[in-house]
Amino acid sequence: MTRSVHRRPAALALVLTLPLVLGACASGQPAGSASADASAGATAPPATENQTTTPRLAVTYDGGIRVLDALTLEEAADLELDGFNRLNPAGDGRHVLVSTTGGFQVLDLGTWAAAHGEHSHYWTAEPVLTGMVYEATEPGHAVAHDGRTALFDDGTGKVTVLDAAEVGEGGGDLRELTTPSAHHGVAVELPDGVLVVSEGTEEGRTGIRVLDADGHETAASDECPGVHGEAVAADGAVVIGCEDGALVVLDGVITKVQSPDAYGRIGNQAGSEASPIVLGDYKVDKDAELERPTRVSLIDTRTATHRLVDLPASYTFRSLGRGSDGEALVLGTDGALHVIDPEAGTLVRSIPVIDAWEEPLEWQEPRPAVLTLDGSVYVTDPAGSAIHAVDLETGKVWLSAELDVVPNEITGVSGDEEAHGREDEGSHQD
Repeated sequence: MTRSVHRRPAALALVLTLPLVLGACASGQPAGSASADASAGATAPPATENQTTTPRLAVTYDGGIRVLDALTLEEAADLELDGFNRLNPAGDGRHVLVSTTGGFQVLDLGTWAAAHGEHSHYWTAEPVLTGMVYEATEPGHAVAHDGRTALFDDGTGKVTVLDAAEVGEGGGDLRELTTPSAHHGVAVELPDGVLVVSEGTEEGRTGIRVLDADGHETAASDECPGVHGEAVAADGAVVIGCEDGALVVLDGVITKVQSPDAYGRIGNQAGSEASPIVLGDYKVDKDAELERPTRVSLIDTRTATHRLVDLPASYTFRSLGRGSDGEALVLGTDGALHVIDPEAGTLVRSIPVIDAWEEPLEWQEPRPAVLTLDGSVYVTDPAGSAIHAVDLETGKVWLSAELDVVPNEITGVSGDEEAHGREDEGSHQD
């Protein structure tokens, strides 16, 4: 198999509708703090200095993206954007990559920290869709891990890896390659430049390849039918889902974790930097129009073993999350947030959050979603057009807000530029 692997200046790989304005003001606002249409003479949105970081949420709805203050749930912006848009963490604590028409568009949530000697200054500005697009014919998964963000174009099989800290300014040192055949794929780059990338065709995905920093293949496995999703564990292991289990990549070695069922699909995973165990979904009916599973999988990357946990209700691919201390979280169709001890493999608490709900037949239709950000767990409620913030320590909903739109996807940023080193929880695209 052949692959084209090379690096090139970021500017050549971007479609720039609204070029970045790179400039600093005397107040200490960092360069490149906002985007503007220079050709139209527009100025950057003014920035306000704050006492501390300001985490923000991004929530999609039919026709746009609503940006909320994560601490108050008050609206920070309402951005119109046609189409079915997907949200991906950019990995820098400030930006979000929107899978939309033309590629991955950079959404600046307008919250960041700027280091100044031994301390930092904290800024907020009006959130904006910058118009900067990392071109893709069919933008799919975007995976942020340890300062690098990997974009996968399902339409061409092209993988583009960016510096997470430079996402809003062109991506920095770009790494590009193209898989032998286009497919609905995924890629993740590790700190030493090792790249884990899926293999497959439009008809089916079959396995993964591990490439070194120079693009040379160092390991491979074709024992992963229906490759889907990824997550990174605390030990740096990458877990890739299969229709009969999962693949664990650790220290350059690929190990197959077999499901106890002939068809035991793990297609969506959630990892945590606080746990070596990855949470995954688990389905067993290959012919079901829509299976509503009531078990989740726990994959121990230390031993490459797998266990199942029974839940009191079914769940969907947007139900999976991780707590700040590595807790495995699953939002059930009973409306409760189920908290699992991943080491013990036991359900330890169920926190009522929303009314009982039923998964829609079409995966694009809104359904409740889970996001962990800065110690809180956020749960969307499409049926009630609302969003709720949960405190895992107390087991209580500490804040709720009604929306005038039906929420679909959710992600968020901390407002701390140093956050780009954190692992993404994983891929939740069915």
